[in-house]
Amino acid sequence: MTLASLVAALNEPPDTGAPVLDPASPDSSPRRLLVSRPSRSDSLFRSVAFSAGGITVAIMLAVGVFLSIRASDALGVAGVNFLFEQDWSPESKKFGIASVLFGTITIAVIAMCVAVPLALGTALLISEIAQGLMKSTLVTLVDLMAAVPSVVFGLWGVFFLQANVIPVATWISLYFGWIPLFRVADASGHALTEASAFTSSAFIAGIVVGLMVVPTQTSVMREAFSQAPIGEREAAFALGSTRWGMIRSVVLPFGRGGIIGGTMLGLGRALGETIAVYMIISPIFTINWQVLKTGTNSVSALIALRYGESSSFGLSALMAAGLVLFLITLIINFTASSIVARSRSGAESD
Repeated sequence: MTLASLVAALNEPPDTGAPVLDPASPDSSPRRLLVSRPSRSDSLFRSVAFSAGGITVAIMLAVGVFLSIRASDALGVAGVNFLFEQDWSPESKKFGIASVLFGTITIAVIAMCVAVPLALGTALLISEIAQGLMKSTLVTLVDLMAAVPSVVFGLWGVFFLQANVIPVATWISLYFGWIPLFRVADASGHALTEASAFTSSAFIAGIVVGLMVVPTQTSVMREAFSQAPIGEREAAFALGSTRWGMIRSVVLPFGRGGIIGGTMLGLGRALGETIAVYMIISPIFTINWQVLKTGTNSVSALIALRYGESSSFGLSALMAAGLVLFLITLIINFTASSIVARSRSGAESD
């Protein structure tokens, strides 16, 4: 063996069986196959999470199937007219939810007009302004308000709020009566001013329901606002922004998903509220465009009012009304989920 061959043999890398990598090749880095072996706790958590999600979906589907089966008799008789008929007389085969569905939506819209500004302001107060003991006290009060039963809100609305809201409703009708929604008149078109014309209205029920959903919306919005990055907050102040400027440019864009989610969650609660609405309203089965005037109705209140005295066919008609409310709630929730998914918190913060 010559000296040159000996040097070449010493410089040759040992044969380990691994592929030789060319340094000039663009894909010269070694590839490693990473295999994750979940632990027993991870597997248990995944199983529990999938089970909980599956059970939730199964329960929702079971409710929809149950309502559909029980409502089939009534829907077979009423057909599409069930959505457009105002009267409710299942015994005479003339029934529909046009009037009660209109009342449900009216009460829910009024509730949102009351609740969203209050919830948004309260959430900003707690997360951005209040400090120390004041902040913890406000959080506790809001959480306790969410635990108040519906019947208590209903009693408060009937015996306290109604008497104090009637003068406000009268003032609105007097100065804004040129708007059809705020006009209170009799069948001949003459304006009404007596207090009895403003009791048990959709306006009063909407205010009570709006105050009921404020705590839920406030909690969702407050949690979203509190997650705004501290770095972006401090950067806004460092650039000379005021507190409101920081809130407007950082906190509100970051919490957009929470605002939408809290609003839709409250809307779903407002559409399905039963006891408080049932205690306040004066049930009618005609579409009442005058929201300040006595008389309105809702799907949930109709079910609570007629459930105990209905025949077998009447129960089927009530199940059909509940099915429509169930589908509306699902549509609202799915719409809210899609909106929140397209507007993730922080996506538009500067």
